[in-house]
Amino acid sequence: MESSTVLSDPALFAELQGLELKARLLVEGYLSGLHRSPYRGFSVEFAEHREYVPGDDLRYVDWKVFGKTDRFYLKQFHEETNFTCTLLVDVSESMSYRSERAAASKLAYAQWTAAALAYLVIRQRDAVGVATFDESIRQFVRPGSTAGQWRDVCRVLESAAARGRSAVGQTLHELAERLLRRGIVVVISDFFDEFAALARGLRHLRFRRHDVLLLQILDPAELEFPFDVPTLFRGLEQWSDLLTDPRGVRRRYLAELNHHLGQLKGLAHELGFDYARFRTDQPLAPALAAVLAQRWRRQAL
Repeated sequence: MESSTVLSDPALFAELQGLELKARLLVEGYLSGLHRSPYRGFSVEFAEHREYVPGDDLRYVDWKVFGKTDRFYLKQFHEETNFTCTLLVDVSESMSYRSERAAASKLAYAQWTAAALAYLVIRQRDAVGVATFDESIRQFVRPGSTAGQWRDVCRVLESAAARGRSAVGQTLHELAERLLRRGIVVVISDFFDEFAALARGLRHLRFRRHDVLLLQILDPAELEFPFDVPTLFRGLEQWSDLLTDPRGVRRRYLAELNHHLGQLKGLAHELGFDYARFRTDQPLAPALAAVLAQRWRRQAL
C-alpha cells in the first residue's frame, strides 16, 4: 500500500505501529511529492561543483550542467550551523481528549506532528530538539543534528503521557529562558490557558527573537460542541465532572471558544508568528504540508 493512500486515511494511519514509522511515512510519502524548496536548503549554501564518481547520491547531480557538458557534476554545499528547531509539545491532561469522530487523541496527533517535523529537520542536516510540558517542563532534549538525535526525540515523544494541569503561558517563560540560541520554535498545544498568561509567554519568545510557529491541535467536538442530550462531561485537569443539558450552554460555550481562538490568532499575527489550527478528525499530512508551504512563500517574499 502506498504511503500517500495511508496518510489520506487518518484511522488507518493511526494503526501503523511505531512513531518513527509514522513520521517517516508522513514525510517521505505525502510531502515528498510536493515542491521540495519549502523543506530543504534552510541551512545549506551552494559552494561548488565536483565531478560525479560511482556511489555518489544522484539527488545532487546538477542536471543543467549535464545538459550543457554531457558530463555528471554534483553540487557541493557549505553547511551552516545557525539553524535550530525546538519543538514544544503540550502533554497536559486536556491533550488526552478524543471524541468518537477523531482518529486519535490530541496528544497522539501532536506526537505525529512533532516527530514528522523532527524528521524533516534532521533530513536536511539541521538541529532539532524537543521539550514536553504541562504546568512545567517534563522532558527536554537540546537541539542536535547527530544520527541518533531523531530517535532520541521520538523516545521522548513516545514516553509522554497526558497528565497534569495546563500552564502553557507560564511554561513558555521557562522555555524561553532555556533557549539561549535564537532559532525556530514550534509550539504544539491546544492552548487551553488563560489568554493573558499565553500572551505573556508568547511575548517572551518574541523578545528572544525566535521564529515561532503555533500549531493548535483541537478535537472536532471541542470546535462544534455537537452534544444535544443531557450529558455527563468528565472533568480534566482537576475540574469536577458536570452533568448538564448541552443545549443550554452550547451558544455560550461556542462564543467563549471562538473569542479565545480569535485572540490567539490575532496575537500571533501581531507578533509576526505563524499560526495554524489542526483538527484531529482530518489527515495530518495535507494540513502540515500547507503550513510549511505557506511559511516558505512568506519567507520568499
